[in-house]
Amino acid sequence: MTASPANAWPDHRDVDVWRVREGRKQAAPEADRLAEETPVALEFNGISHATMLATPRDLEDFALGFALTEGIVGAASDVRGIDLDARADGIVVQLEIATACEVRLKERRRAMAGRTGCGLCGVETLPEVLRPVAPLPALPPLPLASLLSAMRALRARQPLHDLTGATHAAGWADAAGDVRIAREDVGRHNALDKLIGALARAGLPGPQGMAVVSSRASFEMVQKTASAGIGVLGAVSAPTALARRLAEQTGLTLAGFVRGADATLYTHPGRLY
Repeated sequence: MTASPANAWPDHRDVDVWRVREGRKQAAPEADRLAEETPVALEFNGISHATMLATPRDLEDFALGFALTEGIVGAASDVRGIDLDARADGIVVQLEIATACEVRLKERRRAMAGRTGCGLCGVETLPEVLRPVAPLPALPPLPLASLLSAMRALRARQPLHDLTGATHAAGWADAAGDVRIAREDVGRHNALDKLIGALARAGLPGPQGMAVVSSRASFEMVQKTASAGIGVLGAVSAPTALARRLAEQTGLTLAGFVRGADATLYTHPGRLY
């Protein structure tokens, strides 16, 4: 794959703010930092497919992860090249994909209700949103202590959040609970796509570990995790009922409220011991 420098665009901006303390506005401004949010358009073989608001870093990981979790490509090898094109109103990520994948994409687009937009909001027909996800294969059980350790470790892998307080993170941890890769973004789905893309590019065996996210576990988070073949998803907040149903159907172990030494296991608790 070809690519531009991973962080060619700033991911935050320095601004002046006026603090209010105990009901009083401070007289002088203070320096603060805000996370950047940039329109990022994805093109596959010149076909405009989706535009999301995202943090402009690790966009190659984001594009590959999105292509994988949305079923546009079946493997990282189906993506022949990635180029980033900065424009006045955002960034276009141009992916060159295999011909067979392009054919499927065109067929899929013919079934879509309209042009794509930000994430899932009205961009696809209901059958596409609720597309089936293959059940996960039998996976070895993992220590519960590793999941708890990984969530605690994820907090230390969020430098942009430390600067701005405005980003989510997704991390992949091995069976020992060591967070091997972490990605940040203003959008929780984007952070997970970046993580899955980074795993694919690094050739790490995602199914042999677990994903941890600094957000709630929505339906799309479960869908993307299961599509990537990862058998455990730990979230710092609650899942939705639809997310739980999908996790149950696919064989994914879904843990919510993973905080400190506590967690709530919603599905397939036997995979954690």
